[in-house]
Amino acid sequence: QVQLVESGGGLVQAGGSLRLSCAASGRTFSSYTMGWFRQAPGKEREFVAAIRWSGGTVYNGDSVKGRFTISRDNAKNTVYLQMNSLKPEDSAVYYCAARYRYADVSTSEYDYWGQGTQVTVSS
Repeated sequence: QVQLVESGGGLVQAGGSLRLSCAASGRTFSSYTMGWFRQAPGKEREFVAAIRWSGGTVYNGDSVKGRFTISRDNAKNTVYLQMNSLKPEDSAVYYCAARYRYADVSTSEYDYWGQGTQVTVSS
């Protein structure tokens, strides 16, 4: 069982930055693919970025590539999402997710989810 706790959300003006963190329990964090998803009111949960156990990364190129960076610190069992040049359309609840070994961009591939952290970008 893996427990995920997100932090770092908040209110920021357009053009600003936030760094989200997701702390994971468990001894085998380095073997998990970690993903970030987001969900705005009335919309489906959307893939944002993932970092695989191998270190490879994948982004939602249409929405965030070039502005967001995912990284992980295996010594701290933590994954980060650095968000720069934020836009009002980035406003959503951001969720951290995990799956042992490989996962890609679909919510159905992930086995563990955090409770989410709210990000609000004002114009």
